[in-house]
Amino acid sequence: MGSDGKLPTSAAAAVKGPKGWAQRFLNVGFVAGFLLVLLTYAVFSQQSQRFGAVVASPDGTYNFRLLNKLLEKQEWRPKAVVTEEPPKRDDTAAKPFDNGKVVCTTAGPYSETCDVFGDVRTNGMAHTVTLVPATSFTERREWTIKPYIRRTMSGIPEVTITQLDSTSASSPAPACTVTHHVPAIVFALGGLTGNYWHDFSDALVPLFVASRRYGGEVQLLVSNIQPWWLGKYEAIVRRLSKYDAVDLDRDEKIRCFPRVTVGLRMHKEFDIVPEFSPDGQRLTMTDFTAFLRETYSLPRAAPINLKQTPKKKPRLMLLHRGHYRKIVNVPEIVKAAEKAGFEVAISDPRFGVQVEELARSVNSFDVLMGVHGAGLTNAVFLPKGAVVIQVVPYGKMEPLAKLDFGDPIVDMELRYLEYSITAQESTLLEMLGPDHPVIKDPESVHRSGWDKVAEYYLGKQDVKLDLERFAPTLELALDHLRQQ
Repeated sequence: MGSDGKLPTSAAAAVKGPKGWAQRFLNVGFVAGFLLVLLTYAVFSQQSQRFGAVVASPDGTYNFRLLNKLLEKQEWRPKAVVTEEPPKRDDTAAKPFDNGKVVCTTAGPYSETCDVFGDVRTNGMAHTVTLVPATSFTERREWTIKPYIRRTMSGIPEVTITQLDSTSASSPAPACTVTHHVPAIVFALGGLTGNYWHDFSDALVPLFVASRRYGGEVQLLVSNIQPWWLGKYEAIVRRLSKYDAVDLDRDEKIRCFPRVTVGLRMHKEFDIVPEFSPDGQRLTMTDFTAFLRETYSLPRAAPINLKQTPKKKPRLMLLHRGHYRKIVNVPEIVKAAEKAGFEVAISDPRFGVQVEELARSVNSFDVLMGVHGAGLTNAVFLPKGAVVIQVVPYGKMEPLAKLDFGDPIVDMELRYLEYSITAQESTLLEMLGPDHPVIKDPESVHRSGWDKVAEYYLGKQDVKLDLERFAPTLELALDHLRQQ
């Protein structure tokens, strides 16, 4: 993945026409591959260690203004924002509640979460959340979960939720040093964040689902905090919470809340299941994309109307990867798309563009096209009713493509088109020969395990689209836009 630290001077510099198709610096933030995910995490974890100790305020909150200063020479330099007033604080014990309750969900396919209601007290450095009864419970109970979206992820500190059996001296409750009158959400970063797709699938989408009901009146307590991540997505985080994020791992305060949610819940990869939304909200991916358009003040809520402007051409953004899974006949595809009736611009994914600039650029297009990869995450910025064309690499990769992008794109109310690469369109054929199992029997490669699938079909393959075979896909995209 590119990370040269330079920023385009304008959105126009990020996307150029086909004559200058090797333009620079439009961030689609995709991952370079499954091995580079770990490398990315390691690099950003080092950034976190370098910045983390100095951007945490004495009260344990995360200081966005100081973070901005530290990131001035980094790739993601957020705009200055007005910080809301912090939660009301005092040195008294929390106001008595009823006995409260703990509701934990641990049976989902991805995540573990606990909702704690009542007199709830957090001890960040100890990674504990304690429910203090007003009278007494019949028994003391404990739950231990990882607040990261994928419970199998290693390297994520666990949080222990305790339901005390009484408030007697034999079972003392920690005394409040800060009292908040808003609920809190405890979640972890790290893991796979740093990969652009995982930033949304593992953090931003589930955080939106968990926090949207509060209208900003919620305190975020973040374990394994990543300063660069908060800076990059500051505009989104600021709309979800009016308060500075607390660095849970360094927080020495005993914070008292009326309600605490521990962990975020993933419904599906990069998607939302309305029935699983908390408190009966029935949120959808169209709610999420509308939220992003509002957050970044994106001007287009609908694609081009060819009935009203028949002489105007719809715009197609072609994602051109600079490494494996790249399209090797880009100029020919550009000519074919122009001949079909599109205005084409090529995006060369880079790592350093601010999200706001990226969002505005993508929103100006009617069609987003690219090979399976994190760049297609930018579909979230398209106007509703636009088209996404996913080029699926050879090797029986259609189920993965549908899970990662196909289903979410449909749930965004975008038109999803899929073009599957044949063996003759894959560079693997020339590399390995027709009798190699990777070419001859992809199912056997899948049976051998994910490592081989990722190595060959995601890590060593480029594609050369058959223009005649691809032409009907372009026509389908154009037909859809004609009907808008």
